[in-house]
Amino acid sequence: MDDTLAFDVYGTLIDPQGITDVLNIFLDDSSASGFARMWREKQLEYSFRRGLMQNYQTFAVCTREALEYTCAYFNLQLETVEKQRIMNAYAVLPAFADVHTGLEKMRNAGFKMYAFSNGTAEAVNAVLSHAGLKKYFLDIVSVDEVRSFKPNPGVYGHFLRRTSTTGNSAWLVSSNPFDVLGALSAGMKAVWVKRRSDMLFDPWGMEPTMTVKGVDDFAQQLIRVQ
Repeated sequence: MDDTLAFDVYGTLIDPQGITDVLNIFLDDSSASGFARMWREKQLEYSFRRGLMQNYQTFAVCTREALEYTCAYFNLQLETVEKQRIMNAYAVLPAFADVHTGLEKMRNAGFKMYAFSNGTAEAVNAVLSHAGLKKYFLDIVSVDEVRSFKPNPGVYGHFLRRTSTTGNSAWLVSSNPFDVLGALSAGMKAVWVKRRSDMLFDPWGMEPTMTVKGVDDFAQQLIRVQ
């Protein structure tokens, strides 16, 4: 297959809500879930703000600063070593249940697959290796290489250059609407992985090239239309 597939990592292949396993050590179940959601939202917000301000720090820094904010919001007093324990859990987050099967099908069908993430290559390599997913990808393309974040159009252009791909033969696969819109704006095809029925897509007058329930669902639909 000539098509190149760019897979977002956190939220698409890897489940950020898996962080609740370690948060449950410090919070009850209901609070841990809310803490994880706010942490994720602030993590993304901080990356957007740093991108707009052109004041780049790695995604790990955005994540740590978002953790500090969320701890303050929940009035959770943690020692430095406890915060580091929570941060370390990001390297061992689980994959969504449908991911292995879907990636296996697409690899067998001959698609060129890359991990494409706001995280550094080192961080993405660690989490993909732990989840048993690294073997499916030809390489990891990180925004750290251009010191910005999705959805900056330059980030998607960097992916195309790094993979020697043109926009009409490149697919971005992401559960994040901002990422899908960013890829569409940069001339790529874009797949929205709508993992929950209550998820909403931004009403910007742009629609995903394809909407799927999971990575395995995408594999089946993609192979069918090729």
